Amino acid sequence: MKEETKIIHAIPVDELTGAISVPIYQTATYVQEAPGVHKGFDYARSNNPTRQTLENLIAVLENGTAGFAFASGLAAIDAVLKLLKYGDEIVAVEDIYGGSFRLFTHIYEKFGIKVNYTDTTEIDNVASLVNAKTKLVWLESPTNPTLKISDIRAIAEITHHHGALLVVDNTFASPAAQKPLILGADIVIHSATKYLAGHSDLIAGVVVVNSVSLAEKIKFIQNASGGILGPFDSWLTIRGIETLSLRIEKQSHNAQQVAEYLSDHELVDAIFYPGLPSHKNHIVARQQQKYFGGVVSFSLKEDIAEKAEDICRHTRLFKCAESLGGVKSLICHPAGMTHKSIPAEKRKQAGIADSLIRISCGVEHAADLIADLDQAIQKTYSKKRLHTTVL
Repeated sequence: MKEETKIIHAIPVDELTGAISVPIYQTATYVQEAPGVHKGFDYARSNNPTRQTLENLIAVLENGTAGFAFASGLAAIDAVLKLLKYGDEIVAVEDIYGGSFRLFTHIYEKFGIKVNYTDTTEIDNVASLVNAKTKLVWLESPTNPTLKISDIRAIAEITHHHGALLVVDNTFASPAAQKPLILGADIVIHSATKYLAGHSDLIAGVVVVNSVSLAEKIKFIQNASGGILGPFDSWLTIRGIETLSLRIEKQSHNAQQVAEYLSDHELVDAIFYPGLPSHKNHIVARQQQKYFGGVVSFSLKEDIAEKAEDICRHTRLFKCAESLGGVKSLICHPAGMTHKSIPAEKRKQAGIADSLIRISCGVEHAADLIADLDQAIQKTYSKKRLHTTVL
């Protein structure tokens, strides 16, 4: 069965009524026939039929054993980190999402969890850091915001050789473009706020695991910690997933067009998009991704934050906002927004320049998005049109 068909028909018809749309079970508790005798549901924190449908759906999409839905992407990450104990270590991708860095550094390091950051695109870097204390290797691929690609299969072999677990944040690719569990990962995480839900109208996170033992542990943590996703947001996420394949294909097409435009721009210093043959990890991306995604980042030749901020202010179609993956295009300045919590020296070490701009392409026409970026750059630099773009 093809992926597009699989997504649609992994969403069940309601057995009770025949409703083709998953019902929203907006309830806190469930009536029991007798103490402990019920229909599989006793309290909504532990389980909810709408949330369960979403969790089963994301497990199917990621080819996993079980899925779990949380109140946010960070709540999902937090649940995975609770697998660790004092003295454990993590090897993590260096240009990690700012919220993950904040959680690792300001919450879990004080509990005795050590995090070693490295450029995971270099396999030798990972191999040199993984040791007997390493319990998790933490990847984002593509990374946020410089879109580096790590060889998931190769890193999985190194990770498992040392008895550790490989975690892949698959938010930027989505299961429509990449399936880390098939490549050897043990745990996949998503900010479902982004491509899975796809409409910038909710906050959600998911975890998918590849074994029964991990499923039991994450289920216990989910129930014990209580950071669950509510039924209405679960329903919205299911509805968003129905069009995931269509959106990813269109957004990836738009991003490719925008990246090609920016790669020829005389004011652009560096362009980050794995769909470009010039991208350092293009070959690896081609091997493990069906699409290259809808996010493009670029830095200016004048590495001045104010220039990047001006471009973000001057766009008309690209709305200046945090987040990504929605049907409407967004633009942001990572150094001053999504990655502000990361110290400046660490940002630059990870390749996040002060002038770096991250754009999330929506489903508008690519020509309109290019024209919008072009006028914003021209307005920022107060020059006559520098060149003509042929579409």
